[in-house]
Amino acid sequence: MTVRFAEALAELEARQPEHMPEPDLERIRSLAALLDDPQLAYPTIHVTGTNGKTTTARLVAALACEHGLTTGLFTSPHLRSVTERFVVCGEPIDEETFAEEYAHLLPFLRLVDERVGRVTYFEALTALAYLWFADKPVSLGVFEVGMGGAWDATNLVAGDVAVICPVGMDHVAELGPTLEDIAREKAGIVKAGKVAVVREQPEPALRVIEGRCEEVSARLVLEGRDFGLASRAVAVGGQLVTVAGVHGRYEDLFLPLHGEHAARSAAAALAAVESLLDRALDEGAVRRAVGGATSPGRLEVVARHPLVVLDGAHNPQAAEALAAALPEAFAWERLHLVIGVFSNKDLEAIAEHLAPLADRAYACRTASVRARPAEEVAAAFSSRGVATQSFGSVAEALEAARAAADETDLILVTGSLYTVADARRALLEEP
Repeated sequence: MTVRFAEALAELEARQPEHMPEPDLERIRSLAALLDDPQLAYPTIHVTGTNGKTTTARLVAALACEHGLTTGLFTSPHLRSVTERFVVCGEPIDEETFAEEYAHLLPFLRLVDERVGRVTYFEALTALAYLWFADKPVSLGVFEVGMGGAWDATNLVAGDVAVICPVGMDHVAELGPTLEDIAREKAGIVKAGKVAVVREQPEPALRVIEGRCEEVSARLVLEGRDFGLASRAVAVGGQLVTVAGVHGRYEDLFLPLHGEHAARSAAAALAAVESLLDRALDEGAVRRAVGGATSPGRLEVVARHPLVVLDGAHNPQAAEALAAALPEAFAWERLHLVIGVFSNKDLEAIAEHLAPLADRAYACRTASVRARPAEEVAAAFSSRGVATQSFGSVAEALEAARAAADETDLILVTGSLYTVADARRALLEEP
């Protein structure tokens, strides 16, 4: 069967929007079994948490590649093209290969559609990652959880090392209602007899994670006890960090990302790769991997005069981290806030953190069916004393902000990665 990239995308997009009334791995398990479980053909590092997953996963993959491991990285969501989600040592899958892999997958998708139930968009992408990484073949797979952990489609991997980034109150309707419930879902990626690298957590979440590790006899590698960020200092274009790892100490690494949260993600990534290899890492390889780090849509500068910064902060914890990191990294006369938020997010808590930064706000909505009406976003900021206007799209809001901003001002686009993606398209004139 020959499938063109556009045809593969159309078939894939027809599997949206995703409505999953209850946790269920039956479809992805059936699909993986038909494919002969390709996800078990290579060792894996599995990354979850409420915030910091993507940056951590990208750093893990970079470190592994610099240590000679052909590493496949699967992340979500994407900013421009779905091909961004599938990367082997810095090289995304090309459209032709994507189409070929999807053509291979398609008969199995249709079989599961008929026998078990319609495979979702994310399940199809996860199966594609399983398959492509085995076909390459890779020496290591790094998988970022889509949502939660225990019931996520990525949770069929062996999970030689699980990484749990900070857990907070997000996706409450799907994972909650309590912090312990959310932590339990995320701790579900910890596998029997394996290793769990765990970032600093709220005490209720940590108790749940510790319980999971005890239950399945997994070794707990804990931030603040077994590894951690020893120091960091702001530098031009990023920061200098020193990490006390599990097996070694890594001094004065230049990390071209901003904020303490990014530095801690780097520390967790180092600990994860140390735990996989069970040794200290090569200093030169670490410096190259950390020094070449990128994290699109996370405090990303895309224009200057005025400065335009994109950040996908989509929940209160991410908004708080953004509010702390932004003034550390940048200076401005006035801040113009372009913001679009999903309807299932805690808008009031997000506004509580971001409103004090803003001189003017430009509320908008993305094209997503989950987007909150711009008027509701505007109300959250105007009620906190910020002069706010509403716009029908991110592009319109961004255009208004750029027209109003002086050269010494800063335009911050945030609220979700979908808001960021729309802004990137508008600014970079991407299709």
